[in-house]
Amino acid sequence: LPISDQKIRVLIDGEIQNIQSSEYLSNKKVVLVGVPGAFTPTCHLSHLPGYIDNIARFKEKGFTVTFIAVNDPFVMEAWGKSQNVKDKVLMMADPFLSFTKAIGADVDKSARGLGVRSNRYTMLIDNLKVIKLQEEEDTGACEVSAAQNFLNLV
Repeated sequence: LPISDQKIRVLIDGEIQNIQSSEYLSNKKVVLVGVPGAFTPTCHLSHLPGYIDNIARFKEKGFTVTFIAVNDPFVMEAWGKSQNVKDKVLMMADPFLSFTKAIGADVDKSARGLGVRSNRYTMLIDNLKVIKLQEEEDTGACEVSAAQNFLNLV
């Protein structure tokens, strides 16, 4: 399953950088973790901390860990700083849902006051090909996409 090429955003030295997903995901193994939003309870208290705690195990397997959410790059950077991610995890923004919609991970959470967000998932991408995908049935759950559970599958 190939990955759609979309613009994604990161903050580098205080400046928004637009990069193509194909450029970032080429020639490497990336564990891409999609979450509904930065600082939301499950994302902030469970999902991201689990990946930070297990980062050495992911690196041993040759994986780069990247979190992506439907937030702007400044929010993603602030979230990363609050969790002390430093250079362990790349915090990527998809503020216009271009990547999220292209892979079919968009979910309408308007009834909860959140608008359209990303579903919660973890995927292993090897040189632009999706090798493994674990998607939660409920965005409030962090089970099959949790770091420890995903590590057991790859």
